[in-house]
Amino acid sequence: MVEKKSFKSIDIGRAALRIALTATRAEEQNVKELLGSQGIRATAVDFGGDFINSIGKIMERATVAAWRQGLVGRDHLSEGAVAGATHSALEQVKNKALGFNVGGKIGIARHGEHLCVAIFMGVGVLNLNELCVGLGHRALPLSAELKAEADSDSESKEKP
Repeated sequence: MVEKKSFKSIDIGRAALRIALTATRAEEQNVKELLGSQGIRATAVDFGGDFINSIGKIMERATVAAWRQGLVGRDHLSEGAVAGATHSALEQVKNKALGFNVGGKIGIARHGEHLCVAIFMGVGVLNLNELCVGLGHRALPLSAELKAEADSDSESKEKP
């Protein structure tokens, strides 16, 4: 990707999906660094189990990963945005996943007010697997501490 100063929601969705598609932790770290160099914060977390019983865990893992990695603040507005975007992504895959075991990765990306959650997962029984992807977006104002951090990041990139 070419470095951009202004991103649209589709760009952040693409970033969330890109990190969700990584197969190894090393690849995930490389993608995270590449996105970070462009000003996009991203993280990913694995999940697996029976779909119905995993829904709560998937939402919890996404929310915890987002605030632990500094993508959102630890307040109900931020956590609700992550949970809402995750729920939207789950809605897109539920018809394929209901009644089956699932396993995959949640990718979360943020730039400015754009927050996207991508879910990439395998669905199946035994060796008969299907694949599916879900993607959710929320607009979330930057909190004061995230604004200050983003400002200091942009200042350090401008200095030689």
